[in-house]
Amino acid sequence: MSRDIEIAQVGIQFHQRGETVIALEDVSLSIPKGSYTEIIGPSCCGKSTLLRLIADILAPSSGKITIGGSPPAEARRDHAIGFVFQQPTLLPWRNIRQNVALPLDVVGRTSHRRSDRTPDQLLELVGLGKFARSLPAELSGGMQQRAAIARALVLQPDVLLLDEPFGALDEITRQKMNLELLRIWTECRTTALLVTHSIAEAVFMSDEVVVMSPRPGRITARIAIPLPRPRSLAMMRDPAFTVAVNQVREALFGDEAETLPGGEAY
Repeated sequence: MSRDIEIAQVGIQFHQRGETVIALEDVSLSIPKGSYTEIIGPSCCGKSTLLRLIADILAPSSGKITIGGSPPAEARRDHAIGFVFQQPTLLPWRNIRQNVALPLDVVGRTSHRRSDRTPDQLLELVGLGKFARSLPAELSGGMQQRAAIARALVLQPDVLLLDEPFGALDEITRQKMNLELLRIWTECRTTALLVTHSIAEAVFMSDEVVVMSPRPGRITARIAIPLPRPRSLAMMRDPAFTVAVNQVREALFGDEAETLPGGEAY
C-alpha cells in the first residue's frame, strides 16, 4: 500500500540566539502515491527539514501537509512512515536482525497489523540474510545502511523518507546501493521521497526531480524524468538522461550552469 503526499504553502521558522531563521517558505508539492521523487538543492536549503515536517518530527509554522488525506501525526501514529537517516543509527549492542526487528518490539509484534513481512524476509530482500547475527560494527557502511532500510520497511510503511542515506559512501558503493534501493522499492512500491546532492543520482533514480532554492527554501522547478523502468546503469548513456541532467543543472545554477564542468554536480 502507498499514500500520496500533499504539501500546501508550507513554511517553517526557527528562533536562534534572538534571531528568526526562515528555513522554508511557501513550499507546495504533490507527490503521487507509489511514486519515487528526489529533492535536490544547495546545502542548508531546507531539504532535510521538509522530510522531518512530512514525518511529523517537526511542525510547520504555516501551511498544511497531508499523507493520504490525513495529517502527518495520524500517519505517524499508524506507523505508516518509514525514515532512513544519513547515518544508519543502529544500536551497537543488538545484532542486525534485532535492529531490524526493533520497530516490531516497540509496537508489539502480535498486535500490530503492519507486521506481515518478517525481519528475516527483509534481511533477505536487502541481501543481508547471512549476516542476521552480526553486530553493526562487523558490517561495512553500505551493509549497515541496508539494515537501516530493512528496519524502515519492517512495518510496511506507506511512505518511505530517505535523507541522503548513501552520502557517506564511496562512489562505487553508492551506485550499487542506488540499484539495490530501486530493486527494493520496485518490490515494495511504497511512496518514496529521497534527499540528495547528486544531480546524476536524482535523475537516474526518480520519476520526478524537485529543485529547491537556497534558504529560505522554495521549490523552483519540478522536472519529470522520462526514463522507463526498470532502470539500469546503461541508461546513463541515453540522450534523455543527459537532457534531464542538464535541465536539473540549469534549474540549480541558472546561467552559471554553462560554465560548470560536465559530469557530476553538487
